[in-house]
Amino acid sequence: MKQLRTILGTFRPGKSATVAVLFFGLLGTSIYLAYPHQQGQAQTTETAPAARTPNGVTSSMQNPLQIATLHWYNANLTTQFTTGTAPYGVAFDGTNLWVCNNGSNNVVKVRTSDGAILGTFLLGTNPIAVAYDGANVWVANINSKNVTKLNGSTGAVLGTFTVGTQPAGLAFDGTNIWVANDGSGNVTKLLASTGATKGTFTVGTNPAGILFDGTNIWVANNGSANVTKLSTSGTVLGTFSVGTEPTGIAFDGTNIWTANFGSNNVTKLSLTGTVLGTFNTGLGPNGIAYDGSNIWVTNFNAASVTKLKASSGATLGTFTVGTEPGNPAFDGNNIWVTNFGGTTISKL
Repeated sequence: MKQLRTILGTFRPGKSATVAVLFFGLLGTSIYLAYPHQQGQAQTTETAPAARTPNGVTSSMQNPLQIATLHWYNANLTTQFTTGTAPYGVAFDGTNLWVCNNGSNNVVKVRTSDGAILGTFLLGTNPIAVAYDGANVWVANINSKNVTKLNGSTGAVLGTFTVGTQPAGLAFDGTNIWVANDGSGNVTKLLASTGATKGTFTVGTNPAGILFDGTNIWVANNGSANVTKLSTSGTVLGTFSVGTEPTGIAFDGTNIWTANFGSNNVTKLSLTGTVLGTFNTGLGPNGIAYDGSNIWVTNFNAASVTKLKASSGATLGTFTVGTEPGNPAFDGNNIWVTNFGGTTISKL
């Protein structure tokens, strides 16, 4: 088993050298390897293009299913772009992408039409995950034991809030932000409006991915080969076995999918926890996303993404991207993939 770990300040999922594990003691079998960090990068202020108004949230009424499937927007009908060092986490806000540059200690706002960077904003140490709450952007800083809240329009920092050890995943339930704390085996619930801590709840070993299904919270436990289902009050509703080292987790509106890094496959679960299928991918499936019809899986050790039909799990294609693809995101028209092993994000 391997879990998300930190070594010399940079995140790396999956298998790594034994010497690195010994360097930090027996913290686990999955680690983070060092990447050079860009120091002294100044924050820049976003300059919006003339005569362009962001679409933002498409409705003033929140629909739980819309929140759960991250569809804040109408389909954008409106390849490879440089973002920063070791890009990993990515989220779409209905108009733009937000990309965590784990090695640059910042997040960038990227225009989806042409990949232009609209702003670069400094954060805590090694940002790894990002989520949008309909107005603001939340970033998990894995080596700072905190999350940062940014204004979704300007990028201004609205607050920094302490959570558990090595926060690695984020989800929004319509009212609260949920943080998967890889290093402390729990999740933290924060009130999105204020950042106040509403509870801390024990899950499995090394929780990594986390999502909201419109009713409940699901957590992929990278070190336990299972997922935990929680009510929004924090009550454990079930623990269900999946593949080895589940890292990414996604919801297709009906079922739960996990990307199992250690077993090179994905698991499809019903909302009751029944396994509906196990489907092979490439080497080191890491991140996972749903596009309304299909499941996209990043293969960290194969520099590719696999496209699966959500209804059947059939493989529809495998597509080459950059080195060590981290996470995918859907913008209503295209799939974007962060390339952790470099400085770019790919658009498919």
